[in-house]
Amino acid sequence: MYEYKFVETSLGGFFSSATHRETIEEYAQQGWRLVQVLPTNYNGHGKPTAYEIIFERPIKE
Repeated sequence: MYEYKFVETSLGGFFSSATHRETIEEYAQQGWRLVQVLPTNYNGHGKPTAYEIIFERPIKE
């Protein structure tokens, strides 16, 4: 069995910097494995503006 964690992040923009690398490294140090990155919001031009990073790890019994 696995447990999953869903973390919202962005790839940055004009006024903010991207945080995805730091987020992935932080969760990897806690034993989480990156499964997938999904875009969740788009701007008027169809460019993704927000993402959900999905992590998994085995459930400790």
